[in-house]
Amino acid sequence: MRLILIGPPGAGKGTQCQRLVELLRVPHLSTGEMLRAEVRSATTAGREAARFMDQGQLVPDPIIVGMVSRRLQAPDCRGGCLLDGFPRTLHQAETLDDLLERRAMSVDGVIELAVPRDELVRRMLARGREDDDPEIFAKRISSFEVQTAPLLDYYGRQGKLASIDGLGTADEIFERVRAAVRRFDRTLRGR
Repeated sequence: MRLILIGPPGAGKGTQCQRLVELLRVPHLSTGEMLRAEVRSATTAGREAARFMDQGQLVPDPIIVGMVSRRLQAPDCRGGCLLDGFPRTLHQAETLDDLLERRAMSVDGVIELAVPRDELVRRMLARGREDDDPEIFAKRISSFEVQTAPLLDYYGRQGKLASIDGLGTADEIFERVRAAVRRFDRTLRGR
């Protein structure tokens, strides 16, 4: 199963992805984690990406698409994967569809974690991650709203979108996520 998790920064995607990986038994492809690893390793892509990340801007498509495309070709992704942080734009979604179609695959479902802006800020302040500067965080939320929100229409028109209330405990949210996943994959109905 190929599943995409969409949500603004601080929506709890990482927490829910950990649980989904256990449920689906597929690799978690977090572009945020991949990018942070590239930056820490000071690779060419990492240095270039850092210039954008430091300003709260989205990393350009050639860097992201190349990174995701290489990862999707790995043997552990043949049976599916959980995409977190990609696609973020309509162009990336169309590119992903093309990449998968060339391999006779497709996206099975998309789950949106919907969380109000004031709750996102509260969570960001509580987690205290080093890259969570309030000004940059606000820019990341704005970028999400402008560039990523159109994906909801894109996947909604394909009948692949489930919007989940991202408020509540991690367990409550996961029950909603699991119910959505069951709608996308009948083999999971018993899990």
